[in-house]
Amino acid sequence: MKIDWASLGSVFGVSLVITVALVALFTLGIMGLSRRERAAAQGDSATLAVTGAYACFAACAAAVAYGISLIVV
Repeated sequence: MKIDWASLGSVFGVSLVITVALVALFTLGIMGLSRRERAAAQGDSATLAVTGAYACFAACAAAVAYGISLIVV
C-alpha cells in the first residue's frame, strides 16, 4: 500500500480551513444574537444584527448539509 502524502496533506489543509471558517461563522452568529440581547436591554432595535446572525447560522447549516451530501453521495 502506498500513501499519497501530498493528497493527504491537501485534505488536511482544506478541512482545517473549512473548520475554522465554520467556527468563525458560528461565532459571528452568536455575537449577533448577543447584540440583540444588549439592544433589548437598552430598549433599542437590532434587526440588522439579528438578520446577520440568522444568515450566519443558515450558512453554517448549508455548509454542514453540503458536507453530509458529499459523504453520502
